[in-house]
Amino acid sequence: MAKLILNGVTKRFSPEAPPAVDCVSLELKPGAFLALLGPSGCGKTTVLRMVAGFEQPTGGEILLGERRLADAGGMVPPERRGMAMVFQSYALWPHMSVADNAGYPLKVRGIGRAEYDRKVGEALAAVRLDKLADRRPADLSGGQRQRVALARCLVTDPAVVLLDEPLANLDRHLRHEMEENFRVFHERSGAAMIYVTHDQAEAMALATDVAVMSEGRLLQVAAPDALYARPEGRIVGNLVGRGAILDLPAPAGGVRQPGWPQLAAMLSSADTGPKAAFLVRPEHVHEDANGIAARVETAVFQGERYCVTLRLPDGQELLVYSATRREPGQAMAVSISSAWRL
Repeated sequence: MAKLILNGVTKRFSPEAPPAVDCVSLELKPGAFLALLGPSGCGKTTVLRMVAGFEQPTGGEILLGERRLADAGGMVPPERRGMAMVFQSYALWPHMSVADNAGYPLKVRGIGRAEYDRKVGEALAAVRLDKLADRRPADLSGGQRQRVALARCLVTDPAVVLLDEPLANLDRHLRHEMEENFRVFHERSGAAMIYVTHDQAEAMALATDVAVMSEGRLLQVAAPDALYARPEGRIVGNLVGRGAILDLPAPAGGVRQPGWPQLAAMLSSADTGPKAAFLVRPEHVHEDANGIAARVETAVFQGERYCVTLRLPDGQELLVYSATRREPGQAMAVSISSAWRL
């Protein structure tokens, strides 16, 4: 399978408006699973629609291997791109059975009956819907409808599968179940996948790589664990995982990941010079009688623990996990084992 390449892709919906997508460059290797993560309006769905062929770039180009799919001068229509798309709304035909919905792309292509039945049967079995083949979409749950949409992708053997917030309409229980279905689907299809979401937990759980967008721009692309540990910039630091960003005196030597001795000195420093932003994750904050004094602001119960917001002497906030409830106003001394300079 060929590599999907976005080279400086830009989209403006009007000449006077700011770009909805601003010079985005990405490479998606065969079989990769890329999550496009960002808040509503950041441009991630517009990127997906340009890859699918529903929108034309106003700048840059989209390539699949050596084949140019789109640029400002023209584009290959969606049905000739070798891609499949799963929509947030499922996009199922209400008057068709599960089997007919799954097999519709094959019907359009004029596939012979024997091949049609084989591919549809295999696709429905792969998503555990073979026993519901004769039902209509109205008789299915939300999760089952989503699996029909996945089966419709499987029958076409696509090179790239595009998913536009496919779990947004499902409750939490079904989301966890469908996450596993997507993992299995990815393994079975062998296709490269682009998954648009504003839910960082989904992105981190499913993708091999996460691309973070904001205001039309691509900010960082990295594996989930690398993105969590080493985000670049305040926007990515705030968007991925939980934590607090502290503005502290800039350390000498451009240290990126100071330990507690350096952090303690910076927290107690009266230096009014240049500041640096440090991301501190709650799991790196520990109660320590010899640490810096703080005061509890709030404590939110999360089932297995409390997430406690602390107020430091300089007015900045810090998050820490606690096995026991802490009361607002309670004193709590803490140390920080690690921080990441943004």
